[in-house]
Amino acid sequence: MNKLAKLGIENYQDLLFHLPMRYQDRTRITAIGALRPGDEVVIEADVVAADIVMGRRRSLLCRIQDGTGTLTLRFFHFSAAQKSGLNHSRIRCFGEVRPGPSGLEIVHPEYKVLKEGEQGALEQTLTPIYPATEGLTQPRMRSLVSQVLQALGSEPLDELLPHSELERFNYPPLTDAIRYIHQPPVGADQTALMEGMHPAQRRLAFEELLAHNLSLRTVRQNLQILGAPQLKPSGRLSRPFLDQLPFSLTDAQLRVAREVARDMSRPIPMLRLVQGDVGSGKTMIAVLSALQAVENGYQAAVMAPTEILAEQHFINFSGWLEPLGIKVSWLAGKVKGKARQAVLEEIASGEGQIVVGTHALFQDEVEFKELAMVVIDEQHRFGVDQRLTLREKGRKDGKLPHQLIMTATPIPRTLAMSAYADLDCSIIDELPPGRTPVQTVVLDDGRREQVIERVQQNCLGGLQAYWVCTLVEESEALQCQAAETTAIELQEALPDLRIGLVHGRLKPADKAEVMAKFKAHELDLLVATTVIEVGVDVPNASLMIIENPERLGLSQLHQLRGRVGRGSRESFCVLMYHAPLSQQGRERLSVMRDTSDGFKIAERDLELRGPGEVLGTRQTGVMSFRIADLQRDADLMDDVQECAQRFDSDSGTARLLCDRWINDADQYAQV
Repeated sequence: MNKLAKLGIENYQDLLFHLPMRYQDRTRITAIGALRPGDEVVIEADVVAADIVMGRRRSLLCRIQDGTGTLTLRFFHFSAAQKSGLNHSRIRCFGEVRPGPSGLEIVHPEYKVLKEGEQGALEQTLTPIYPATEGLTQPRMRSLVSQVLQALGSEPLDELLPHSELERFNYPPLTDAIRYIHQPPVGADQTALMEGMHPAQRRLAFEELLAHNLSLRTVRQNLQILGAPQLKPSGRLSRPFLDQLPFSLTDAQLRVAREVARDMSRPIPMLRLVQGDVGSGKTMIAVLSALQAVENGYQAAVMAPTEILAEQHFINFSGWLEPLGIKVSWLAGKVKGKARQAVLEEIASGEGQIVVGTHALFQDEVEFKELAMVVIDEQHRFGVDQRLTLREKGRKDGKLPHQLIMTATPIPRTLAMSAYADLDCSIIDELPPGRTPVQTVVLDDGRREQVIERVQQNCLGGLQAYWVCTLVEESEALQCQAAETTAIELQEALPDLRIGLVHGRLKPADKAEVMAKFKAHELDLLVATTVIEVGVDVPNASLMIIENPERLGLSQLHQLRGRVGRGSRESFCVLMYHAPLSQQGRERLSVMRDTSDGFKIAERDLELRGPGEVLGTRQTGVMSFRIADLQRDADLMDDVQECAQRFDSDSGTARLLCDRWINDADQYAQV
């Protein structure tokens, strides 16, 4: 049972809803003469020779014939008894065909020695392949599922989808769909099954998406029952803050600020996601929301994923707000000893009105006096438990703090409708005036010398540049240049330039020191890994070189590119790839060259990489679907939302539906 529990299987229903990833066709015998590399086939043939061959690894080679051709079976793990049992026997075997040193072969096939005249029965259904774990074999999984299906007999499973939905989409009943998916009959539409588009699969995908949607809606309702402090906007602090800025907010920023202010003035916890492309001005929204809490006598916490970004927020918040008499406190891992104790006392006493920091904010020793507003920047970078813990620090008298979640990684509509069904979404869809679009160039790394020359011209002209390497360590397999090696090479090639190096292994203090020097223009060129992806604001940097961009996802490339073009000068991003490029690599780079629209890039990223990678939520459990696929099943989302609205999400049926599809995901959805 422990092994099953690792897969989230705790009862018969869980086993029935542990669905196959793919299928094998063992329902027919294939002639050896018809085999092609990559085929998974059943073969019946005579063993004409079984010999031990001494090569790099000792192996048992069996030559088999069926009258249409000859095939080799290769075993690396075998016994003397196995060798003698196979020699000159008739066998039926199953495996994947691949090219070998002397023609086609199958390595370690499943096989059975047939007795003289025996005609072993073939499988009557396609053979399912299940998600498994160590010590739990596919035959054992199939046996367990088969036993449960047999025990089910003619007793139908509880039908939880409304009858109107089944009729509307012509979906099969649940029991029929489950049986079909576990044991597709001979003649089943294998193409549709392999693509997840069979009506039985679509019916279950619809139900699973509905369960996730209802779960998030229920969570939202439960949070609203708890209530939150009503924080009415007085303008006492926000007006002087806006008046002192050397620029005006964009219409999009003002619209989103109004939405946030309205939410915070209500007696239920705000849960709002603010999406804004790189450089759209999300920080202004964070400041205004924090000020609204302070105007009402409460504290606000602003959490960022890295010390670089958190420290930049702290510097900005302090510069803007301390002239208004607001105390901004700073807490990160590097704040230690007496300084740390002093900050903890500021937070506990309420003297620290706005607290900016990293994950250090949710450690046990941190206690807020009156936390009413939590701002989480780049939310997908944090583990769910971390975000929950910070929210719990503000729970008081049955009330929760308001939450503002910000991301510069645009979330495709289908993801937002499923992963964030419990959140209100705002989009800052306008860049501040003066921001110049970044020109993107794609080059083979054979032109490296020209690129270095371009960097020199740029920096000697008074501007700055980034050189981004995708790994810190040398790795032949990934053919990525190490950041340390690159920094040394560039210093030799560009002796006139002041060059700095930043990577994830540097101590936070050292990293911050290098970044501060770069920002103060004490460095011309910054060699870095992807640690500079978020939150670094150096308007004088107008050129970025990204080595081996094919190793990164589109959203990450878009984030990196957003580090330049932050001033009024024309800026460039050079994507320097290592040939040959894969098809997906070519597609990624052409998307980057052709568009700077973060939402278009996110949609393509979803297509190319899948939702778990795009959101960074594999850790959360919220997005681990059993059969649904947000990319493939995007066309179901509008109908799922419509169906969820007709459900009474507090009903017993909704609860049963969530229990059927989601294992302990409720608490994770609460963020």
